[in-house]
Amino acid sequence: MEQWLTPSTLLIALSIFLLRVVDMSLDTIRVLFVVRGRKALAWVLGFFQSAVFIIAISNVLTNKQSILTIFAYAAGFATGNVVGMLIEERLAVGHIHISIVSPARGAGIAEMLREHGFAVTEISARGLGGTVTLLHVDVMRKQLEQVEKLVRDTDPEAFVTAEDVRPVRRGFWRA
Repeated sequence: MEQWLTPSTLLIALSIFLLRVVDMSLDTIRVLFVVRGRKALAWVLGFFQSAVFIIAISNVLTNKQSILTIFAYAAGFATGNVVGMLIEERLAVGHIHISIVSPARGAGIAEMLREHGFAVTEISARGLGGTVTLLHVDVMRKQLEQVEKLVRDTDPEAFVTAEDVRPVRRGFWRA
């Protein structure tokens, strides 16, 4: 066995990889909370993220003779980004603004959404093919799939977009 593949080097590389996955996952989630204005959570996550980072990078620099530790650091960074994104999707923190364009069934979609407790703003608009109904719905991100399903069941041809929002004041938010 070559010198760079010793059990201790493999263990160090694995620990660097795992530390980096944790570091980058925390970083991704921290950025989410920064964008959402959650200062306390962002601070706590930033504190732990920086501590994990220092431990990971010091292990790489202490064991810099091993290409394996450098590879583990880079692989942990890349993997941590993906893991952080998966965690963020599961948390679905915050609010989302949904715009729905329906050429024929806008009133039906609005009625269906209201029956399920969602606030809907209806706007008559003109699209390429003529008059359409533009609907605006603001919901918690966790409710996006439910709204999408209701829209799809009512009008499979509806055009739906979504964007993150930060509520400023007033309005109806389903808790």
